[in-house]
Parts: sequence; structure tokens; C-alpha cells
Amino acid sequence: MHYLPQILFLVLSAIAVGLFAKKAGEIRRNILLGKDENLTDQPAKRWRNLLLLALGQKKMFHNPLVAVMHFVIYAGFIIINLEVLEIVLDGILGTHRLFAPFLGGLYNWLINAFEFLALGVLLVCVAFLSRRNILKLKRFLSKDLNGWPRSDANYILFTEIVLMSLFLIMNAADQTLQSRGNEHYLPTGAFYISGWLSSLFNGMSDSSLVVLERSCWWLHIAGIFAFLNYLPYSKHLHIMLAFPNAYYARLEPNGKMKNMPAVQNEVLYAMQPETAPADAAPPAHFGAKDVFELSWKNLLDAYSCTECGRCSTACPANMTGKLLSPRKIMMSTRDRLEEVGKNINQHKTFVADNKSLLHNYISVEELRACTTCNACVEACPVSISPLDIIIELRRSLIMEESNAPQEWNGTFSNIENNFAPWKFSPDDRDQWAVEMK
Repeated sequence: MHYLPQILFLVLSAIAVGLFAKKAGEIRRNILLGKDENLTDQPAKRWRNLLLLALGQKKMFHNPLVAVMHFVIYAGFIIINLEVLEIVLDGILGTHRLFAPFLGGLYNWLINAFEFLALGVLLVCVAFLSRRNILKLKRFLSKDLNGWPRSDANYILFTEIVLMSLFLIMNAADQTLQSRGNEHYLPTGAFYISGWLSSLFNGMSDSSLVVLERSCWWLHIAGIFAFLNYLPYSKHLHIMLAFPNAYYARLEPNGKMKNMPAVQNEVLYAMQPETAPADAAPPAHFGAKDVFELSWKNLLDAYSCTECGRCSTACPANMTGKLLSPRKIMMSTRDRLEEVGKNINQHKTFVADNKSLLHNYISVEELRACTTCNACVEACPVSISPLDIIIELRRSLIMEESNAPQEWNGTFSNIENNFAPWKFSPDDRDQWAVEMK
């Protein structure tokens, strides 16, 4: 029975890590369903992007107050979880505050720093809950977030409040037991925040305090394990994927569109048939109709989306009441990719389901509303490009389905025949200059 807590902890850890690893593997597989794209050039610039955009959250500081608040939560999540290492080792070895004897005074300093961060995280989460549910900022009221997405954000914030509270109460009970000289709670020095809270427990017996401290310890680590397995199903997966997404960001200037080699070759072979290889095969498709035709980076973007809505707030089409919302483009891409992943899980390989990203998840009206201005790309804190997906879907719509408004068809015809969008012969292009003489 002496080893029962350690055995229970090991079983809990194994289940939590196993479930997370399984889902993480599925997400990696889903991302790699996309077409190959080489984004490993200029590593120095890529590391700089990772440090500034993902670690330093450079774009968030366009609004300094919100940026500082977000940074507190972010730093708290990263730094406080260093303390989880001690909790895990204590759980495995059956010890209590394993690092305290080895770190001496530094241990007290670290726990105090963790507590100040925990209090900061708690207060900022309350503020963010208020912004979403009391102040009701416009970008959080969008119909994009109806249903699960709106609840998801609230669940995450509430969970962080609970986890930070458990951490502080656990330390407060620990401090009280230390002050009473309990043999299992060796002195670690004063913890300022939990030390202040410990006065609330002075009337409790030692046995009750031990139960409180142990209960908070178990609930805290169980909550962290639960949070770990909730992340892959939540928008907060960006906590992990923001780093690779920033590293693999495209380094070309925003707005630069990639030519389609398949189209270039088709034109070349039509103009110079002798250049066509004997075994030249026609292109399988133009653009993208489903997630399989998007690149793996587009799919990584979809999983990295924070659903913050800054892209949609910056979008001129969205601001003028058009159906387009860049945030919804990313959410729809992720939803379709998750559905494809479930299909593969069920059948071991993808079985056609008569659905596609284009039409079933993203409508023609949304795609046509985009002006390709890049405002959404500039606004994204983690280097996501909804525009890349929009362009690929629009290429499929026009080049595969010949589905374009009449006005666009007129422009296409003019470009084909007159090499310009206007209905004037190339021979008459300089006529305006003659008329000015």
C-alpha cells in the first residue's frame, strides 16, 4: 500500500501521455496529407521569425496593454509548467519538493516567482473572460464563433484559473504545515502570496491540511494532464504549433503570388509543341478543391489558428458586410481536415465522402469577396495566411469549374486576346498619347 500513490500516478501519467501522443500523431499525419513544399531556406531568418513572432509575440504589441496581458498568460504557461517537472518526479519517486534540498535559497526564489506569475495569470484570465462575456468585443461576437468555438475559449480561461488557484492553495497549505513543524513538510522559506493565504487555514487541523494539500496536488497534476489532452481539440493548440508555424513562414514579400508550373507548361507546349516531352501528362488539377491539394503549410496554418479574429477585423470585405471572414476560412479548413482524419481513422485510408473543402465548407461567395489585399496576413500574430488558401480554392473554382462572374470572364477574355484587362487592341494602346498632341 505504501507504493499505491506512485502506482496510481504512473498509470495516470501513462494514460495521459499515451492519449496525447496518439492525437499528436494523427494531427501530424493530417498535416502531411498536404502537398510537399520546401520551406527550409534562409534558416537564420526563420529562427529570427520564431524568436520574434512566436516567442516574443512581436505582432501582439500593436496593442501594448493586451500584449502585456497575453504575455503574462503565455509566460505563466511556459514558466510555471517548469514546476510540473518537480511534481512529476515527486509523483514517481514518492518524494515531496524533491528540488528544495538541492537548490537551497534559489528554490524559494523560483517558487515565489512562479506564484507571482500564477497570480498574474489568474487575474488576466478573469480580465479576458470579462472582455469576451461582459464587454463583448465585436470580434468575439462574430457568428464565426457560434457554438463550440466560443465555449472553447471560455473553458480554457476557466481551466487556467482553476489550475492557478489549486497551485496557490496547495502552497498555502504547505506553508501552514511547515510553520507547524510537520515532519513531511520541510522548511522552504516564506512564499509571499501563498504565505498570505495560509492565514486562512490556521484553524484547520494538521490532518485536514494534509488532505487539502494532497487533494490540490492531485487535482493540479490531473488538471494539467487533462489540459494536455484537451489542447489538440482546441484552438489553444497554437500554444505548441505557433513555433513551427513561425519558423516555416514564407519569406517572400506578402502579396507575391506563385505561378502554377502546370499552367506555364501547358502554354509553353501549346506555343512550342516540340518542347513537350513524349510522355507529358496533363495536370491532375489546377488549384485546390479539397485539403489534399493544399500544401502542408496551409494545413499547418489551419491547426495553428488562434481564432483571435484580428484577420477578420482587418479584412475590408468583412468590414463592409461581405460574407468573407478570413478566420472562418482557417476554421473551416481545420474542420474539413479533422473530418478527413476521422475518415482515415475509420477506414485506414481515405474513402471518398462526396464532400470537399470548396462548396461544402467554404462558399463561392466567400471566395469572390476577397480583394487579395493581404490585410489578414499582416494582422495575424503567428504568420498564418488565409489568402494562400483563398487563392488556391479560387483557382480551382475558375480553372476547373469555369465558375466566375460574367465581369471576370470579360476580363479574362480581354487578357487572352488583348494582353490587358481592357477591351482595346494592342495596336491602339498608345492612341491616348496621339490624341494629346
